[in-house]
Amino acid sequence: MKRRNCSAHTVKNYMNKLKHFVLWLAVPVEDVTHRKILAYIGHLVDKRLAPKTVNCHLDSIRGFYDYLRYEEEICLVNPVRRGYVMRLSRPLPRHLRDEQVVMLLAAIHSRRDQAMFRLMLRSGLRVEEVANLTLRAIDVKRRRVYVEDGKGAKGRVVYISDDALKALGAYLRVRPSSRAKKVFLVEKGPFRGRPISVRGIQKRIEYYAKKTGLKVSCHHLRHTMASRLLEAGIPLETISGIMGHISMDTTRIYTKVNIEALQSVAIDPEEVTHA
Repeated sequence: MKRRNCSAHTVKNYMNKLKHFVLWLAVPVEDVTHRKILAYIGHLVDKRLAPKTVNCHLDSIRGFYDYLRYEEEICLVNPVRRGYVMRLSRPLPRHLRDEQVVMLLAAIHSRRDQAMFRLMLRSGLRVEEVANLTLRAIDVKRRRVYVEDGKGAKGRVVYISDDALKALGAYLRVRPSSRAKKVFLVEKGPFRGRPISVRGIQKRIEYYAKKTGLKVSCHHLRHTMASRLLEAGIPLETISGIMGHISMDTTRIYTKVNIEALQSVAIDPEEVTHA
């Protein structure tokens, strides 16, 4: 995985899933059969893991056996058959309405949090990209941010809106002096002054969701950005580049969201007739 330039986060998750599998096994890994894999799927389902999470576990195990077979040249059959996947639902991405955006931002008094969440909302940054954002990646004069290590190891340039730039500047003026290269730092507790983690940012949005009563996550802010771009008539190819989507199919999901939004406010033809 390191040779393929996978991120440290991806490698850690992969190894963690393999660890769970090996600890569960009562036989050597070379002796695992298709039936054993089916039993493990049942074990994961009993733990109430989401189908997507179960499939991620299976992908890790399948990759491990491919490695044993093709790189270690161990004579075995991969016990994870291609058909061993759980069917996934494809819910449309949720986004915030304008009044909900106003309500959320009004509840955020921390300058750091205002900057973090406006970058997601106005520039479409992922939570991992905000956590990993460095000072050198920000070009204030050109009003843009260079995302150095986005999903799929894809770099891209995103632009900063007026309000996001203002919020970012307000935070940088009060940001504690630190040797950390990353922009956003922990403000309280024993880790004060260290870069805030992905989970730390997620906890902050969970706090504001509870405070406002809104169903909102970091990813909802990205979805809101993409939906607004589509409503503004921006081409899908451009939106895909801004959002850093690996596949255009991901971007096309927002066209369905837009159609549903139009249908929700559509006028009943009978009402027009009677009027």
